[in-house]
Amino acid sequence: MTEEKNEKVYPVKSLHDFLFELDKEWSKFRNGTLIGLISSGILFVIVLWLILRTRVFGLGLFDFIFLLIAGVFLGYSIYAMFAQYRFFNKWERRIGLLLHLEEQILAGKLEEKDA
Repeated sequence: MTEEKNEKVYPVKSLHDFLFELDKEWSKFRNGTLIGLISSGILFVIVLWLILRTRVFGLGLFDFIFLLIAGVFLGYSIYAMFAQYRFFNKWERRIGLLLHLEEQILAGKLEEKDA
């Protein structure tokens, strides 16, 4: 037990483990961003529709201001999620290439040790 306590704790065991975990979780985050983007877009359209129909529904000034503020926040949320989704798409290919290269390097080292 004392040996385990004396070992240093690192945030990542190895580069291979880090890349494997990152690759495994990447699509979850990208898909979550896409779902958030779509649902925020739908809510944004509903808020815009309500803003245009405030007189029809008899909504007051407070309701109109509330809908405007909600529309602004939803608009920014859509902008941020779209940027996040582009980031995930851009880096997904790079991480995949890095993982593939790392697997080739490990396979090459293992072959050198066997020879």
